[in-house]
Amino acid sequence: MLDRTDPEGAIAEAAAKYSNWGRWGDDDVLGTVNFIDEAKRREGAALVRRGASFSLSQRFDMNGPQKGWRRRTNPVHTMLDTGTDAALGNQGFPHGIGGADDVVAMPLQCSTQWDGLGHIFDHGKAWNGRPAERVVTSDGDLVTGIEHMAAPVAGRGVLLDVGRVAGVDGELPDGFAITEEHLRAAIDAHGVTVGRGDIVCVRTGQLTRARRDGWGDYAGGPAPGLSFTTAGWLHRTEIAAIATDTWGFEVRPNEFDDAFQPLHQVAIPNMGLLIGELWDLDALAADCAADGVHEFWLTAGPIPVTGAVGAPVNPIAVK
Repeated sequence: MLDRTDPEGAIAEAAAKYSNWGRWGDDDVLGTVNFIDEAKRREGAALVRRGASFSLSQRFDMNGPQKGWRRRTNPVHTMLDTGTDAALGNQGFPHGIGGADDVVAMPLQCSTQWDGLGHIFDHGKAWNGRPAERVVTSDGDLVTGIEHMAAPVAGRGVLLDVGRVAGVDGELPDGFAITEEHLRAAIDAHGVTVGRGDIVCVRTGQLTRARRDGWGDYAGGPAPGLSFTTAGWLHRTEIAAIATDTWGFEVRPNEFDDAFQPLHQVAIPNMGLLIGELWDLDALAADCAADGVHEFWLTAGPIPVTGAVGAPVNPIAVK
């Protein structure tokens, strides 16, 4: 049982118990992604049977869920050259050739993304015990920038559709804390295993609801998500990464009287766990429900923005 009045104590205890500091050496920049080895990728590739592919990304456009919290806005897409320019001969190209070009301005975590290992600190410490001020400066993440994740995040993916298993009409209500028992129930219901090197996708159904009813407080408001008590499961299973269809991965409101994202504080800087948020799992989940297969090849390398502490990704699941 959690003591709702003592987030500091609970975080400190979990951080010490589930720390991976030094596990892969003092210079490590990948954290739990180290669990994805060549054998795990071969295992994942062997899961491709039908060749059906699914994008797990939300769209990057001005109609997204962001409302400006901590200057997070939706993408702003601007055309630099258009068909109008070409048709009017304004581009100055020879022999009738014309073209279009564009630019996007956006926070790197405004839509489907990975949280990098430099995204969250615990009492001034970044992943692997490094001083936060020496890791992330005004020049970016000088040590664990998201660019290090561009190649290795590919392997066996597993969908745990907790929304279908434990929810009503495929959806969990806001504030629903997903416990280890819920995760195990989904594993059993789907007939899959979860273990070392897997990339786990947890569907809550909140995105389904937001699309139906409007964004509301989807970005930063109440949400279903992982309970703080799942820290032990996240560590013990040795998964490489976990992603959800929610804004913040963990249950909101958080399970303490006065706290902000306490599971992040344990999982990222102490465990070195790669966390994905705002993933669109609905089409994949429908297919998995139809054919009963909840494992697949998953490639999910972030855009390698040098020094970024998070970055957009278009995850592709192939069954």
